Amino acid sequence: MSGLISVRDLRVSFGDREVVRGVDIAVAPGETLALVGESGSGKSVTARALLGLTGPGAAVTASQLDIDGRDLRAASEREWRGVRGSRVGLVSQDALVSLDPLRPIGREIADTLRIHTRLSPSARTERVLEVLREVGMPDPEVRIAQRAGELSGGQRQRALIASALALRPPLLVADEPTTALDVTVQARILDLLGSVTANGTGLVLISHDLAVVARVADRIAVMSDGRIVETGTVDEVLGAARAQQTRRLIAAIPSGRPRGSRLRPVDAAGVIETRPRPTAERTVREETDPTSPILDVRGVSKAYPRRGTEPLVAVDDVSLSIRPGETLGLVGESGSGKSTLARIALALTAPDRGEVVVDGESWSTLRESKRRARRHLMGAIYQDALSSFDPRLTTGQILADALLVAGVRDGGGRRARELLDSVGLPSAVLARRPARLSGGQRQRVSIARALATSPRLLLCDEPVSALDVGVQATVLDLLDDLQREHGLALLFISHDLGVVRHMSDRIAVMHAGRLVETGDAEAVFAAPQHPYTQLLLEATPTLPQSGR
Repeated sequence: MSGLISVRDLRVSFGDREVVRGVDIAVAPGETLALVGESGSGKSVTARALLGLTGPGAAVTASQLDIDGRDLRAASEREWRGVRGSRVGLVSQDALVSLDPLRPIGREIADTLRIHTRLSPSARTERVLEVLREVGMPDPEVRIAQRAGELSGGQRQRALIASALALRPPLLVADEPTTALDVTVQARILDLLGSVTANGTGLVLISHDLAVVARVADRIAVMSDGRIVETGTVDEVLGAARAQQTRRLIAAIPSGRPRGSRLRPVDAAGVIETRPRPTAERTVREETDPTSPILDVRGVSKAYPRRGTEPLVAVDDVSLSIRPGETLGLVGESGSGKSTLARIALALTAPDRGEVVVDGESWSTLRESKRRARRHLMGAIYQDALSSFDPRLTTGQILADALLVAGVRDGGGRRARELLDSVGLPSAVLARRPARLSGGQRQRVSIARALATSPRLLLCDEPVSALDVGVQATVLDLLDDLQREHGLALLFISHDLGVVRHMSDRIAVMHAGRLVETGDAEAVFAAPQHPYTQLLLEATPTLPQSGR
């Protein structure tokens, strides 16, 4: 092996548990190697071993570990610090955690330049602005003085990528760099990564999105249980997968799968159910009028004042409705108004104009003291389940608190166990705190908490965007099964149009605070009418047909 990375027989252990088992990696200048696999497969630990960031307690060995011509098998932490940033740049998945919340992003990016270069302060500032423009940061002269908490999720991720590119390192390790981004920004970031590799930078890309991988990778390595089980070109791996693990990953992708079809194996032999489960079969509660909306948003608007300029209109005269047992997919770019509209629907934000009606009765105009008795009608599932939990509480305590909202005292934990069973989790999870659960388990607990009040409507705000494709498929199947069983209505917000198409009966497209297109999901995807919808679909990466 030769190139920017030459690794043979890489092994990483934590105590007596070996999590990376004999991995070989080679990346040449200008080449993109994608590491894919389900959660726990070892791909992120493998990537972090290339930066000396496996953490305390990790034992790392290899018969060869050369990066940009340097043998780093016995490197000290000081030597690794000299490599990170200057020779290898890292883009992590969680930008909010990776960026210092107390410092402006401009200063954080400039620190890398201050440590590794002799640029003057003014030259560092110019380089920071230059790299922010490269990653498509809007108004970089303004953003440079803002902290992470003042940026949107997509803007934070772009700042993190800018930080990794500031020194123009010959090698970039990107761990889920586009997970939090909407499709148009994702397309720009992928174009950026393509231009970076075209200039000779090597890239190790970790992603659960095989459509993204298909767009940018030269080679793919599929990991499972700490080993590489399959490797080859994009066409070889996605077009003619040999390993069972690869075939399972491809089968779990929702893009192109009919509404209601199962994404995960339904038996031990790995058989996939592809027969659509018709919408007509979905259960609707007997006391519910299936033609009457459970949620009716009527001409709502919301603006936020800004110092020295016109107010920011986040939602502008939006109307939509959702019937029992129906899923409405809400899509649009970051800043389009999706989350503000969701907060208005939940009565967490009051509209300036218009009203929200829930189950035929006024909702947004009520005082909270009167609305509290009806809050059980609506449940919410968020993107980051971990941050939505009190980390001091066990799962059992989290569910008990949710049940109290519905007036249920669950002293023996029977109802909590039933909730866990409904989302496919064992009762042993009741004693664990959120930090001790996997991402998929946390999201299932989040769903169980939302179900605790027996809601009629579930508001799902990016519920699977942080999950790998296998766990994502399991959660989507779960939501579909629960909807069929309980007649739930879903407002499903996502930037992933493949997920939205698979889950939705109807689609609503938001742009700049306005609803620009609504309609039957298949009709909108087959023949979008509004130019903005057309732009979203054109920007969405797709898996080659041979990969299905």
